[in-house]
Amino acid sequence: MDIFLIITGALCLLAGLVGCILPILPGVPLAYVGIWLLHATGKVQFSWKFLIIWGIVTAVVQILDAVVPVWGTKVMGGSKAGVWGSTIGLVAGLFFGPWGIVLGPFVGAVAGEMLAHWTEEGMSLGQALKAGSGAFVGLMTGTVLKLVCVGLMAYYFVAAIV
Repeated sequence: MDIFLIITGALCLLAGLVGCILPILPGVPLAYVGIWLLHATGKVQFSWKFLIIWGIVTAVVQILDAVVPVWGTKVMGGSKAGVWGSTIGLVAGLFFGPWGIVLGPFVGAVAGEMLAHWTEEGMSLGQALKAGSGAFVGLMTGTVLKLVCVGLMAYYFVAAIV
């Protein structure tokens, strides 16, 4: 049974790593489930303090991941359309390799801003680019934060079984 839990936990960590980049998977919570699965084995016992702290970190990172892109967009003068465009651009960018993942959110955010405000006289390309850069920076900040968090969980997972 322990082998099954370890393998399932490792798969959760891998899915969590993928979820850091794909917005359809909850990356950090999946990795946290992997930690709990390892804890459920007879071979590894994390302290309750460790599990509670990582539970709090997981919740905080999930909240920040939702708030930071919106905040970045708002700071740079954008709207929800820029955030949605950035997310759609990220998903579309997955089909174009690493450059698509990097440029997709920016292009999507700019396109979202332009489409949302195409009938308004006040939105210029410069303003859309500024809002798009805010959405891009916010989305990338959230992604890096999730990758660091899942990377640390993976480190503790591997260190505990080695």
